[in-house]
Amino acid sequence: MTVFPRIALTVLVAAPVLAGVACRRPPATPPGPAVNQDSIDAENARRDSLARLEQMRQDELARERARRDSIANAGSRRDQMLEAARETIRNPVYFEFDRSDLSPEDQARLDAKIPILNANASLRIRAAGHTDSRGSDEYNLALGQRRAAAAKRYLTQHGIDASRIETVSFGEERPAAQGGDESAFAQNRRTEFEIIAGGDNIVVPSGP
Repeated sequence: MTVFPRIALTVLVAAPVLAGVACRRPPATPPGPAVNQDSIDAENARRDSLARLEQMRQDELARERARRDSIANAGSRRDQMLEAARETIRNPVYFEFDRSDLSPEDQARLDAKIPILNANASLRIRAAGHTDSRGSDEYNLALGQRRAAAAKRYLTQHGIDASRIETVSFGEERPAAQGGDESAFAQNRRTEFEIIAGGDNIVVPSGP
């Protein structure tokens, strides 16, 4: 038997297989969706516009909060200044035993009241004289009156109209401190001040 017919047969069988392999190509990749750059740009622009609007809204809210805080702080500062002015008016002055003359410290306390009184013509006050418990009731009432009068006299000598200052004496009847030692006595020898009119809307002086 010859070899050639077998070779020929093999070639005939393999030829169609090789032809099929040669003819098979990888499938073509389907085209992707077309990119619309104009749509992308428009969407980005829309988002940027929304972001700017939101930032503007947040900025406006922050400004409004700052405005409210500023008003509240200003109101708080004004309230503090008003209370400080009232406290200055109410600050008492103190006296030595059986005396009604004003010490330099007492005069300084009265000096602090004068600008507030000058800035508030409707402000009226009452000066109340007090004593410690030593001495008779009658003597202490008279001493308390002298102490109240001394404070009033000092203020009127510095330009405050006398009609704006009332005086009263309580003698030893209203002690500021209880006790029979010198510490309590020193606190009770005093003239206190009370705002009796015009204290609701005090004008705080801007300077000396």
